[in-house]
This record gives sequence, C-alpha cells and structure tokens, in this order.
Amino acid sequence: MKQTSRVLVGSGLLGVAVVLAALNLRPAVTSAGSVLDEMRESLGATSTWAGALTTMPGLCFALAGSTAPWVAKRIGIAGAVGAALTLLTAGLVLRVLDGQLVVLGGTLVATAGIALANVLIPVVVKESFATRIGLVTGLYTGALQAGGALGSAATPQLDSAFGGWRPGLGSWAVLSGLALVVWLLVARSRPGESSGAASPRSTGRSLLRSPLAWIVTAFFGLQACLAYIVMGWLPEVFIDAGVSRGDAGLLLGLISILGLPVSLLVPPLAARGGSQSWWIVGLAACGFAGVLGVMVAPAAAPVVWAVLIGLGMSVFSLALTTITLRARTGGDTARLSGMAQGFGYLMAAVGPFLFGVLHDLTGAWTVPFALLLVTVLVQMVFGFLAGRPRYV
Repeated sequence: MKQTSRVLVGSGLLGVAVVLAALNLRPAVTSAGSVLDEMRESLGATSTWAGALTTMPGLCFALAGSTAPWVAKRIGIAGAVGAALTLLTAGLVLRVLDGQLVVLGGTLVATAGIALANVLIPVVVKESFATRIGLVTGLYTGALQAGGALGSAATPQLDSAFGGWRPGLGSWAVLSGLALVVWLLVARSRPGESSGAASPRSTGRSLLRSPLAWIVTAFFGLQACLAYIVMGWLPEVFIDAGVSRGDAGLLLGLISILGLPVSLLVPPLAARGGSQSWWIVGLAACGFAGVLGVMVAPAAAPVVWAVLIGLGMSVFSLALTTITLRARTGGDTARLSGMAQGFGYLMAAVGPFLFGVLHDLTGAWTVPFALLLVTVLVQMVFGFLAGRPRYV
C-alpha cells in the first residue's frame, strides 16, 4: 500500500505549532484536579468516581496511544496530529455539558486526542528536527509543563470569574482550538519522503522482544504514575491539610512550572553526553524527598514539598529524550514511543485509581503515599538503566 505519511518540513513555524500543540496536552488533566472537590460536590460523586476520573487519562493514553503509528500511516502524520487536536477540543467541550457519565465520556474523548499527540509529536521532533533533538524536545516538554501549570493555577480563577467549574473547565477548549487552527495552517510535508510512522528504515523486529524497550517502557510508566497521582490528588491532599483551594491550585501550578526551566536546560545537556542516567537519578531523588515531606507533614512546608516534587516530575523531559535517543530511526522512534506510552500509561493508569481506593479504605493519606514512595524508588532504578547509551 502506498504510504500517505510524509516528513514534515522542520521550519520555525512548525516549531511554533509543535510548542502550541504541546501547551494543550496537560490542561485537560490538571484543570480538573484543581477543582476536583467542587466537581464531586456538584455531581454528588464519590472518591472512587474521582479515582476513575483521574485514572482515565493514563488508561486512555495507553489504549489510544498504541494506535497512533497506525493512524499516522493511514492519514499522514500532519493529519493525525490535526485529528488529535480535534478530539481534544471536542472532548473539552463535551465534558462540561452534563453529569457524571458525560464528564467521564468527555474526558475519554479529550484524552484520546492527547494520547495520539503524545506518541506522534516525538516522531515529528526526531525526523523534522533531527539535528536539534535536544533543543526541540526541551521546548516541547517545557510547553507541556507550562500547560500543566496554567491548567492547575488558572482554573480556580476561571471558576470564580465565570461562575462555576463547568465554564472554567470548558474555557480551555478555546486554547486547543487555536492550536488546531495553527497546526492546520503550518504543517507542510516534504514530497516523496516517508515519515517514521511508516518508514522502511525501521528495523522491523518486534520491540516486545527487546529488554531495553521494556526498560524504557517501565521508566516511562512509573514516572507517569507519579505525575498523574500528583496532578489528580495533590490539591485535595493539601486542602485536607488546611491549605485553601486557590493556594492548592497554585502549588500544583508551581510543581508544573518548575518543569519548564528543567525541560529547557537539561535535555540539551543530557543529549550531548553518552548517558542520561545520573540526571534521571538526581531528579528522581528530589521527587522522593518531596513526596516524603507531603506524607509526613503536608502543611509544614508545602512550597518546599511542591518544589521538590516539581523537580522530580520534570524527569518526564528525560523520559521523552530517552525514547528518541534509544532508537536509531524515525520508524523505531514511532514504535518505541507507541510501546513506551501505550504500556507505560496502562501501568500508570492503575496508580491514581489505587491511590483513591486506598484513601477510601483507610480514611487517611499515609498508605497511599507509602505506595507512591515505592513507585518513585523503582522508577529511579529503571530510569538509570534506560539512560545508558544503547539502542533498541
């Protein structure tokens, strides 16, 4: 079959479109976390429902993300990213229209769009910006972190300004709609070149038989598990400890925004060296210290704990960097990205749900946070192994 996918021209305008798309790939998640208690009260929902809502992004990223290489092969990578942004925008509107099931359904649609973009944008970076992988990956992950910070910090203010969580959450569809328009205007292909999603330069062997691919997948999944527990539950933990809703949202915003300077500085430096292992260990150690602080005394020094957790979560930029650096070709990048994000997010999806269930069963936060500490330690081990210089 003739491949419809093409390598996109790595222009400055495409770089802007990539950054703007990335800016929209986290507010759908972090915005809900910052008003989760209000949503539960308005909808009459339980902690288990909240756990399902916070679990859904990871689960959807796993299931929908695994289809991304197939979608790009059928309609081209430009069309696939455009379809992803369309789903995201539609889901953001849908999830504020009705009750508990509609909120879950809209979240499912929005996160399906995010899942496709999560897998495909690293392929765009690998093939369209091959000589600037570290720089563009840093800009991309920095925009992801900035979007997450905006979602958590601005949504409580939007809630107050527009008179409720529904218009506050729904307003994020405007930004994703803008990203869709810009992407459709600037994404252009080089004639006659196949993209990584369907490239004949792929090694062709199954990555399911590659130990390194599974190591990268485990690392990605464990850091995602930490991130989605934090984004979904940390504001409620702080509120339960006596922090105001607005301050709790700002703390989650601080956690997200700290990833911006780290994402801009660390991936280019780490990509220049042979190994990224010690960068990963150092950031994970900060995350461990922050989680321990919240577990022991959440209200004692919430800003300090937020800074440490933010540094720990910024290892996400190195998780994406390892995906591009552990693959030789664009085709292998697409397959490794699909595997790592597919199985990795499936692994991560268990975390927020289990966190909520443990809180319901124990009536406290100690046991859920003990699970989180173990997650960070195991992530550190797999991250160290994933950062060593070799190829799948």
